[in-house]
Amino acid sequence: MKIILLVLGLLGIFAEEVNSKTIESGVYGFSKSKVEKTATGEKRELIAGETSHHAKFEIVANTLASGKSRQVKRNFSGYEEIVFIREGELMVTVGDASKTMAAGSVALIMPQEAYLLENAGKSNSTYYLIHYKLDHPVDLLRGKNAGGSVLLDWSGIKFTPHDKGGVRKFFDRKSAMSERIEMHATTLNTGIQSHAAHTHIPDEIIIMMEGATEMEIGNGKYQGQPGDVYFLGSNIPHAIRNTGDKQCMYLAFQWE
Repeated sequence: MKIILLVLGLLGIFAEEVNSKTIESGVYGFSKSKVEKTATGEKRELIAGETSHHAKFEIVANTLASGKSRQVKRNFSGYEEIVFIREGELMVTVGDASKTMAAGSVALIMPQEAYLLENAGKSNSTYYLIHYKLDHPVDLLRGKNAGGSVLLDWSGIKFTPHDKGGVRKFFDRKSAMSERIEMHATTLNTGIQSHAAHTHIPDEIIIMMEGATEMEIGNGKYQGQPGDVYFLGSNIPHAIRNTGDKQCMYLAFQWE
């Protein structure tokens, strides 16, 4: 019996390794993702796999119907999470902090923190749940010393204009999962490229908020609409351009 259990255990480990995959650089479409009905609304899995920094990384778009809520009594062990509100409003409670936040808002939630998401509005609310873990233990003390979990409402993020559009900076800090995690929202004027194709060691995620864009990734070009996600792997050349007839806006974050 012990031998059988050991073999089954090894097969389980092997299956997990086979099923894991490295996320490829490219665009992951919101409208092209499979819709699954849930007890509180619906969900779409946009990205799932490994990155150069994380043993597991996922982005799931959840739609919470009016009057519905989602409670996590204890965050996934070893996972850090980001909640990005794409549409509608959510009341977000993390620990003793609670705030009603509009579209564009972000919550950074440290591992093992309980939280509650409530849609108290009259229409659906869609949020992106981004959760990820390393292949080694997290540093909970580092996360606490860096400020712990934070709730950042869109209305409280200062807009700084520049010649190409403007930027809103959410944070640039340490966390329980990273030596550095940085997030900002860029507004880009029509016909403008944000910068020449460049590379950097950290992976990067771009979530389209408004407008139409084209992302040059390596030797390919990819189009993105509101709700779509670009994944840019470590040291992959990339550059984004506004291809629409009005300003575009996107959320960007990277970690190391």
